[in-house]
Amino acid sequence: MATSDIEVSTYLDVAKKSEESPAGAQLNPPDDHAASRETVVILDFGSQYSQLIARRVREARVYCELVPCDASPQRIAGLNPRGFILSGGPASVYEPDAPQIPAFVFESGLPILGICYGMQLLAYQLGGRVARSEKREYGHAVLYKNDSASPIFAGMPASIPVWMSHGDQISEMPPGFSALAYTNNSPVAAMGNDLGIIGLQFHPEVAHTPQGKTILHNFLYEVCGCKGTWTAGNFVTESVDRIQRQVGDGKVICALSGGVDSAVAATLIHRAVEDQLTCIFVNNGLLRRDEVERTMNQFHKNMQVKFVLVDAADRFLARLAGVIDPEEKRRRIGGEFIRVFEDEAQKLGRIDFLAQGTLYPDVIESTSRETKAAAKIKTHHNVGGLPENMRMSLVEPLRYLFKDEVREVGLALGLPEDMVFRQPFPGPGLAIRIIGEVTRDRLETLRAADWIVVNEIKKAKLYHELWQSFAILTPLRSVGVMGDGRTYANVVAVRAVTSEDAMTADWARLPYDVLARISSRIVNEVPGVNRVVYDISSKPPSTIEWE
Repeated sequence: MATSDIEVSTYLDVAKKSEESPAGAQLNPPDDHAASRETVVILDFGSQYSQLIARRVREARVYCELVPCDASPQRIAGLNPRGFILSGGPASVYEPDAPQIPAFVFESGLPILGICYGMQLLAYQLGGRVARSEKREYGHAVLYKNDSASPIFAGMPASIPVWMSHGDQISEMPPGFSALAYTNNSPVAAMGNDLGIIGLQFHPEVAHTPQGKTILHNFLYEVCGCKGTWTAGNFVTESVDRIQRQVGDGKVICALSGGVDSAVAATLIHRAVEDQLTCIFVNNGLLRRDEVERTMNQFHKNMQVKFVLVDAADRFLARLAGVIDPEEKRRRIGGEFIRVFEDEAQKLGRIDFLAQGTLYPDVIESTSRETKAAAKIKTHHNVGGLPENMRMSLVEPLRYLFKDEVREVGLALGLPEDMVFRQPFPGPGLAIRIIGEVTRDRLETLRAADWIVVNEIKKAKLYHELWQSFAILTPLRSVGVMGDGRTYANVVAVRAVTSEDAMTADWARLPYDVLARISSRIVNEVPGVNRVVYDISSKPPSTIEWE
């Protein structure tokens, strides 16, 4: 059977040549740091677990990037990959227009790990066969190793529990491949050849495959030959050099929010260009209680940078007047931020760059991972909310980091723990925690309720155990009774979640007595509120923020 992108005979010829020349010789990187950094490229075929694969690779101290399955060879070349991981996906290899593995992946001669749909594509495109399973396999299964010395299962017992999620299976392996493992329903649950091409029908990235981290570690270190150089210290060194080359003798303004992301970004940039940086803290009127004073004190104490405070509350509230749609809120807030910074830049003289604390999850959720295989979740104000025509270029040193990696970098830079481990606060602020129109009165109601939530969480010593904890002002009113009178007042929701990186999250099982104190205080201390509810939704299917 001919393959869709590259004939089997051609692939085998290329693979043999790769043994005689440096791996990946056809992918010449233009960037000095890319040339020295070991990178694994994850091709995203639309799996709900794609981001989790990236998390697991980063946890193994290997840098990776999640890119669309139809990414160009030029984009991949700039990453100087040491290997490829093919994610799962919802398609079947026989569907019309089903995503395919690009030819340059095979032509690189680099190791390849195909997961679920990625494994099926390897089989299909390299001359094997894929067929609909008589028994679909979803959930827990037991994997049994064959008598193979494949490094992918090095140090593993003869059988391990794994997590399956597939309706197709390998009915005939491609030439040169052997079965490495099986389950009761899948005769070929893992396959591989002598050229570093491996397929796994199960998902090693999920927690339900307990030894999955070891399997991925084996691929990264035993098959790809990675050394584990992705550390916070190395990132700081690379970033400082990269910022210096990007900025040159230009002037930079950095948007500070009081959170860890912008603080780490500002500290990195200051280390790179020193007095070429001016930090700007914008009071957009959408901040929490006492946020301006607390942020000013914190940054004056911990960061020796030029600092400007801008009071733009009236501007932002005017832009949000009458706006209900959450995407429109984000767009208007993002656009107004840029206008404020451009106005301040004119006051400061020539400013060439705007720095932001954009993170990898922001990029992934805002850009639909740049592929038709996955849906956009929401627009982040500092990614999709930016205007198309900007006078300044962006500097985003954290753009490819997850939150926990940002915190490691913050500690490596010497920032205090109370700043580094502060709970995330959304860039659009309280605007997306008020469902419906944002007004001054509604903001004051939410600030008071949110203050109580955080205060009680801290009193219970739960603050650092949670990813986020906050209040939401809903558009609902409910009937209540206070004293002997009827009330018709606001409903406040409380949200508390646990998470590693915000890509997935679970609702926190807060103690009943903590919830009781939060509810009692909000109803008694916040005017206009007579009911409190607790959000017990996970992500997915919900998001962490309500808008």
